[in-house]
Amino acid sequence: MKIALANLRAPSSPAESVSLACAAIAEAGRSGATVICFPECFVPGYRWPNAVSPPPDPVFLEQALVVVAGAAADARIAVILGIERVTDRGLQISACVFNPDGTISGWQDKGQLDPDEEATYPAMGIDRHVFTVGSLTFGVVICHEGWRYPETVRWAVRRGAQVVFHPHASVAEPGSYRPVTFADPANTFHEKAMLCRAAENTCYFASVNCASEGSPTTSAIARPDGTLLCYQPYGREGLLVADIDLSAATGLLASRCKISPM
Repeated sequence: MKIALANLRAPSSPAESVSLACAAIAEAGRSGATVICFPECFVPGYRWPNAVSPPPDPVFLEQALVVVAGAAADARIAVILGIERVTDRGLQISACVFNPDGTISGWQDKGQLDPDEEATYPAMGIDRHVFTVGSLTFGVVICHEGWRYPETVRWAVRRGAQVVFHPHASVAEPGSYRPVTFADPANTFHEKAMLCRAAENTCYFASVNCASEGSPTTSAIARPDGTLLCYQPYGREGLLVADIDLSAATGLLASRCKISPM
């Protein structure tokens, strides 16, 4: 089975986020991928702390879902779209999962916010889900919750997920280390955590970020034994498409956990 990660540039506007997403969906469909995953809040664009962003626009977000649904149906591919949504609890970081016919399979809301996000995205999710397309069962954990709360990954694998997708958002900070090789010991722990999440649970872990100059993390896929399957060169925009062997994702170590997760 092929899966695709949309390692695209950060959109310059909400409108561009939708056009970039649709182009990537079409390309992933042509590649033969079963599913494509986008970075965190790719639509309308992640709201960085201390940056000026337009106010949430529920009408735009609803229309974006309609357009992306059409692109998924045209390409016959499942889509995990990092998106924000307006709820009665406030603005929510979420992922909308589309079936290959363009219908919405469901949502995975971010349940563990980074402390820096709480002022911008006050709403937190309380429910976790797994999704199925064909022979693939997968979960979604969003950025901080995948880095700092490994229970979120184990929850999905214990419920049959062979792949856990990890949309995230990360850019270079002033004076930060700028890696050129994956999981460089001089870099932060984050890329090592990708390998750990896979090895801890005997699953594939597929993490996707936008392409940007000096980014501390790139998009990558870790095998169920914790080794690296592939990664996107740092700062290079494009799809990361990989063949995975679902029979290797047994979930063995997740299933052997004697402590009840979440």
